[in-house]
Amino acid sequence: MTSDLLAPLDLAFWNIESDRNPMHLGALGVFSAHSPTAGAHAADLLAARAAAVPGLRMRIRDVWQPLSLSFGSATREEDPDFDPLHHVRLHAPTADFQADAGRLMERPLERGRPPWEAHVLPGEDGVSFAVLFKFHHALADGLRALTLAAAILDPMDMPERRPRPEQPARGLVPDVRKLPDLVRGALSDVGRALDIGASVARSTLDVRSSSALTSEPSGTRRTAGVVVDLDDVHRIRKTVGGTVNDVLIAVVAGALRSWLDERGDGSEGVSPRALIPVSKRRPRSAQPQGNRLSGYLIRLPVDDPDPLARLDSVRAAMDRNKDAGPNRGAGAVALLADHVPALGHRLGGPLAAQAARLWFDILVTSVPLPGIGLKLGGNPVTAVFPFAPLARGQSLAVAVSTYRGQVHYGLVADAEAVPDLHVFARALTEEVETLITACGS
Repeated sequence: MTSDLLAPLDLAFWNIESDRNPMHLGALGVFSAHSPTAGAHAADLLAARAAAVPGLRMRIRDVWQPLSLSFGSATREEDPDFDPLHHVRLHAPTADFQADAGRLMERPLERGRPPWEAHVLPGEDGVSFAVLFKFHHALADGLRALTLAAAILDPMDMPERRPRPEQPARGLVPDVRKLPDLVRGALSDVGRALDIGASVARSTLDVRSSSALTSEPSGTRRTAGVVVDLDDVHRIRKTVGGTVNDVLIAVVAGALRSWLDERGDGSEGVSPRALIPVSKRRPRSAQPQGNRLSGYLIRLPVDDPDPLARLDSVRAAMDRNKDAGPNRGAGAVALLADHVPALGHRLGGPLAAQAARLWFDILVTSVPLPGIGLKLGGNPVTAVFPFAPLARGQSLAVAVSTYRGQVHYGLVADAEAVPDLHVFARALTEEVETLITACGS
């Protein structure tokens, strides 16, 4: 049985997880059902197909042998007892896919098995069903998770790409007599990395957030989905310039402003830091396994009452980040994971989890989807809502995908801290209309 060491960023995601802050990605796919039994048939298909996908058979195993090459790390290896029925689950019919998805997103994945699940949710209406995919961030980033999910959907007419073998990480064999020194050194490296990251974030951007974006973790989750017409986004972009992504981020800023004002927290003087993850994968490839991520950090101009000025601020900030590149700037702090030894990630995981609050206030991430239609058992996908993990101490995360002429915002919130997630969801739709009106189009 072959295995390979987790890359440093994968290992970081594996070790910052806690019961109240699970580190899995999610995606809720909504399907148009050809029959009332389509959901049950879909569950059978997913289980049968999952058995043939090597990436879904991989578990993550902690390695603690003092004299091993991977002391303090973890390996990705095939689970000899893999059973897809442990991962694909058919639920009772439901009238609210998002409500069920929120409860399912609360639950951490079982760490002793390949860390992924597919939950099939038949609709009470008999004409739709949904599938919630969950992948641990140590197993996959957004693009890799999409590839794994697509492998168990209906085959698509696309040319196959032969994956290139990933080279396993190498390390030195530690001397067991030097373990105390290794521990002290690892903690020192973690401390230096966290100090650098927090210092860069504080010095680069003004910190003017809102208490509404901060919460003690309750372990509860609520999700919501918002659908926006992509043509409307293009109308805005063509009028004022920039990219589709610039518009979508500016919509988040405007919605935050409306949401804060409506809940009574106020938006005056608020300019939270948004982390915008950036994929470092090669185009048209999801290999190798694990995460290949950096990020941009920008100030969301929530305090600006002018919607076009907000968009201009977002566009300028994104342009500055792109000019600097994904390897520089406050958003690239994730790359420091490469400079922390495996034992440092193991011992410093709780510290790193808490440091996320010092680094950024809200995550706004984009997950690419293929331009062609997705199906399962011949049942077409009508919507896909991506869900990001919620960092410790933060109450809200935003993910966005474009699919078949529509933009899908997937929202994840701490259910106790944000009981009014529906208000923020509504504000996203209203902000698009506000921008269209401001553009005079």
